[in-house]
Amino acid sequence: MNNFIFGRYIPGESLIHKMSPQAKLLLCFAFVIIIFFANNWLTYGVLALSMIMIVLLTGISILFFIKGIRPLIWLIIFTVVIQILFTESSNPWWQWGPLSISAHSLITGGYIFMRFLLIIMISTVLTLTTTPLGIADGVQTLLKPLKKLRFPVDTLALMLSIALRFVPTLMDEMESIMNAQRSRGVDFGSGSIKQRIQSAIPLLVPLFSGAITHAENLSTAMDARGFVDSEHRTKYRVYGWKKIDALAVLAFVAIFAIVLLIRN
Repeated sequence: MNNFIFGRYIPGESLIHKMSPQAKLLLCFAFVIIIFFANNWLTYGVLALSMIMIVLLTGISILFFIKGIRPLIWLIIFTVVIQILFTESSNPWWQWGPLSISAHSLITGGYIFMRFLLIIMISTVLTLTTTPLGIADGVQTLLKPLKKLRFPVDTLALMLSIALRFVPTLMDEMESIMNAQRSRGVDFGSGSIKQRIQSAIPLLVPLFSGAITHAENLSTAMDARGFVDSEHRTKYRVYGWKKIDALAVLAFVAIFAIVLLIRN
């Protein structure tokens, strides 16, 4: 669980750190959209190379990103295997009922793997280089036009900020609970699926109890400080559009143009 880096913020002075949260959010969504335009290995190669350059610009080690993705690798592999087995093909190499394996399904599975990997990487870059308050401010700024439709933009930004803030906290608490259970002889890595599920039950009760305690303490602290969720609140930090944001937008436009030119 200590390897789970999504939601954690690492302070730094890199170019990505200096970008405004609004720009990083926009470009994160733009990169995800660009990923779905890729449809051959050349386009995915361009996106992978771009992702490596973005990671290098953060000043954070690529090995750190790979270590953080490791807890999610089984979910990615499971999704890819399902995609491979249930993709229909006119010339399968192996088939058993609705299950089949073919060259087309393997290629499709490879594309799905690359999509998951790139989406997780760009999302991790966003959370590692942007504070939860910065992300909340970016969401609030981008969704500001929806206030005219009486959409609770401020409430949504607050919920997002709190959720991102407590993801690493809950992960650390789960690690502590697992270590405490291991010291009492609980084995989480062996036995049948039923036994593993039963061994996970002792984790859920203290984890939910801790989450409720955190929520109550946070609510009490906000009430004590007179917090009111309204549109008239002031901000300690005001994020504005910078030159580096404009340069990043131009770079993403160039990446999108390259993908469109070399896609099938």
